[in-house]
Amino acid sequence: MTVLVASDLDRTLIYSAAALALTMPDARAPRLLCVEVHEARPLSYMTETAARLLTDLGDTAVFVPATTRTRKQYQRINLPGPPPKYAICANGGHLLVDGVTDADWHGRVQARLADECAPLAEIGEHLLRSADPVWVRKHRIAEDLFAYLVVERELLPGDWVKELAVWAENRGWTVSLQGRKIYAVPKPLTKSAAVRELARRTGAELTLAAGDSLLDADLLLAADRGWRPGHGELADAGWSAPEVSALPERGVLAGERILREFLRATRTAAQGLPSAWNDPNERS
Repeated sequence: MTVLVASDLDRTLIYSAAALALTMPDARAPRLLCVEVHEARPLSYMTETAARLLTDLGDTAVFVPATTRTRKQYQRINLPGPPPKYAICANGGHLLVDGVTDADWHGRVQARLADECAPLAEIGEHLLRSADPVWVRKHRIAEDLFAYLVVERELLPGDWVKELAVWAENRGWTVSLQGRKIYAVPKPLTKSAAVRELARRTGAELTLAAGDSLLDADLLLAADRGWRPGHGELADAGWSAPEVSALPERGVLAGERILREFLRATRTAAQGLPSAWNDPNERS
């Protein structure tokens, strides 16, 4: 059986120092592996155990990183295990095959955005006008597909993101707050659409997924089986779905648990055994 495993990266499989959530005594903290360096500084980590699990997963399933990162940001990451043949960047706007953008897929995405959503220029202009420089640190346009702000969370007004989400909704866009970033993303720009395309190309009979943010909800719903960590937008909102397990782990240990679940489900499928997740008593 061909199994496709599509996973978000940041705060799902890899973690910045601020997101590690190492709440245990120092002497019991897990050993960490740096998987991203930016401007000569270590930036993202996973546990060494998670690195071994990901290597095993890459040998048994079609593993697909599915990230909102731009292609340039994604290419900074050096994951352990076999290099993924496929990767989803820019929230589905770019489908990479052996590191190269699939031009046909990108063209189809652009055509759909032009037909169904307000233009990016309108969204970017609104963000510039409405966001207060007191708490905004950066304005960014990503891959000419979506926009995001880098903000000081402690200074961000409580209702500003909700008001932005209402304004964006009427224009075919969605809003997501992830850490210090506020994303404005066209609704048709989804990881799930790209995953369905890859499932078709690979002939996958089972699709597994994981993610922590509202931008990952469609990905989780598109999979046969999904997991979300105990932190992030989905956890904060109490979001759930019938085939999605809400894990208790938070921080970098959640990434390790997700990879264990991926491997268990992949091996169960390979052996043709009954799916344990069909029993709700077996679900976390």
